Amino acid sequence: MKKFLLAAGLIALGPASAMAADLPARTYSKAPAIVSPAYNWTGFYVGVMGGYGWSDSINVAGFTAGTNDIKGGFVGGTIGYNWQGAGSPFVVGIEVDGAWSDINFSETLLGETFEERIRSFGSVTGRLGYAVDAALFYVKGGYAWANNRLSVTDVGTLFSESRFHSGWTIGGGLEYGFAQNWSAKAEYMFASYANEDYLTAFVPGGIGFGFDVHTVKGGINYRFGGPVAARY
Repeated sequence: MKKFLLAAGLIALGPASAMAADLPARTYSKAPAIVSPAYNWTGFYVGVMGGYGWSDSINVAGFTAGTNDIKGGFVGGTIGYNWQGAGSPFVVGIEVDGAWSDINFSETLLGETFEERIRSFGSVTGRLGYAVDAALFYVKGGYAWANNRLSVTDVGTLFSESRFHSGWTIGGGLEYGFAQNWSAKAEYMFASYANEDYLTAFVPGGIGFGFDVHTVKGGINYRFGGPVAARY
């Protein structure tokens, strides 16, 4: 009897098993990859910048003295080039900037005004950065120059001499890309300018004068090229 019931069950399940065998195999599809944009810093760029500068050290005739009286604002422009390899967070570049300056010190004594004024300054620097998507942390350093004037005035100009100072600069900052080709930056730089001789018409050999300058600045850059690359 048990054998009969088992045989009857197999006969009943046969057609159902055959129908199941004819059904198509179930397929599973992989979920689509999520794409997030990655900011790429490669390309030439131009920009405007401005800020505040001050000197805490001057050198006169070989003697260094501290000061906090030389200070003022500046405004200027920037041009440069960045390169960032595909998939790399490191950014290397070169940057040239220049500014018109009102960093100065003046004092009036016995009706005569003595003034020391950095009329313009700039630099040519290399830049090394580490990008976290649209944020770029960087350091930079290189050659610095400044056009400085010493003058004494009364009713008219009694004395005025301008000298071109060369030196070096180092600093760093943060730049953030707020659009595909636009970025804003905040930066600190230190520059040291070598002595140049003043008063050569009055003192044999002149009197050497040099200075150090700290600057803080903000700026906006526009980059040509450097498309946004898809990151999966």
